[in-house]
Amino acid sequence: MGNRGSARALANGNVTQLTDHLFREEAGKLVSILTRIFGIERLQLAEDVVQEALMRALKFWPYYGVPDNPSAWITRTAKNLAIDVIRREALFRDKQDQMTITLQEWRQPESPDDAARFETEIQDARLRLMFACCHPDVPMDSQIALVLKTVCGFGVTEIARSFLVSEAAIAKRLTRARNTIREHHIPFEIPAGAVLEERLEAVLQSIYLLFNEGYKSSTGDALIRSDLCLEAIRLGLQLTDHPSGNHPRSHALLALMLFNAARFPGRLDATGNILQLEAQDRSRWDQSMLFRALHHLSLSAAGDEVTSFHLQAGIAACHCTAQDFASTDWSRILMLYNHLELLAPSPIVSLNRAIALAKVEGPQAGLAVIGTLTDSRLLESYPLSFVVRAELEAEMGDFHLAAKHLRRALELTENASERRLLTQRLERAEKQAICGVSAG
Repeated sequence: MGNRGSARALANGNVTQLTDHLFREEAGKLVSILTRIFGIERLQLAEDVVQEALMRALKFWPYYGVPDNPSAWITRTAKNLAIDVIRREALFRDKQDQMTITLQEWRQPESPDDAARFETEIQDARLRLMFACCHPDVPMDSQIALVLKTVCGFGVTEIARSFLVSEAAIAKRLTRARNTIREHHIPFEIPAGAVLEERLEAVLQSIYLLFNEGYKSSTGDALIRSDLCLEAIRLGLQLTDHPSGNHPRSHALLALMLFNAARFPGRLDATGNILQLEAQDRSRWDQSMLFRALHHLSLSAAGDEVTSFHLQAGIAACHCTAQDFASTDWSRILMLYNHLELLAPSPIVSLNRAIALAKVEGPQAGLAVIGTLTDSRLLESYPLSFVVRAELEAEMGDFHLAAKHLRRALELTENASERRLLTQRLERAEKQAICGVSAG
């Protein structure tokens, strides 16, 4: 279904949901077009104009109805707002006539003529824009933040949670990126040839974070945003189909995303609540997607390159190829986490390694490792760290401490589905603490 068809399908539904859909589908393209007209130094202005157009949709549509073509409405509004800005700003007075004519002649992005203007080696519009944002003169973290904001439509809150840093830090990172682009007159253009490979790592990381936000949504009621995950997989497929993106690490990322997406059908119960891995019906996992994941995992083995994507895909493969939870090869998973901790150390990797270690050597060993991580400020604000501690304490028979950790996890969790699961587990732990026996 095309963008217009997707929007139309949502038109009879919630206006907020529709504008959110349009923001993710159209914002990147509109910002790209406006930035080509204004110049990259006016990236913030382009983003502001698109944001204002979407805000007007939220304001007017509930009262006047959703237009027949919501995408065209957003485009037309953004265009008119841009013309107004040009007319108001004295800074652009000498360019007013030229810019106004260009905007007035501007057609819909999906028209053949406009598509031809973007013709480059990379055919997909969103992927092209990702490469354009990942200029090597901008620090990589800022490149990725810029992609998530400009191309993926993430808010500062979502980006901050993707990087596990504060919103203020992300705001500064975005400001620095825009300042660097403006001060160094970095052209906002679609790269080609060898330049694409220079920017590949940042693009891969951006796709990875886009998938992760969909895999475990940080806000709202839905735990899974399958639209984000499928878009990340689509971008990964586009990338591996291109000579500059057809690398083992690209196939490793694609395999990782496919392994995780294949488990979606069994990840939630009938009422939309999350199911833990041991409770999932593995017969419901998407077998065709698992087959494709294994195919790309085999392609990732070409050459001698081992990246964090390879190791994470290997861990996901261990889970997906086990007949049941009891037969999971935790020793191999622990070995892969040992390697990952050396290659890409982070408190989150260490926490996951502690889980694998607990499966192999017992809960006390896992708790001992987590005890060495308590200085990490990151883990003190990361709900899963308290869930893991609760699980291991419960296995050790200390249900009072398990309940305490679950209360803290609840305080830190905003997702409604996850809160329901934690509430159930807290009630069970409290009951076990009172009775001193398993509540089943």
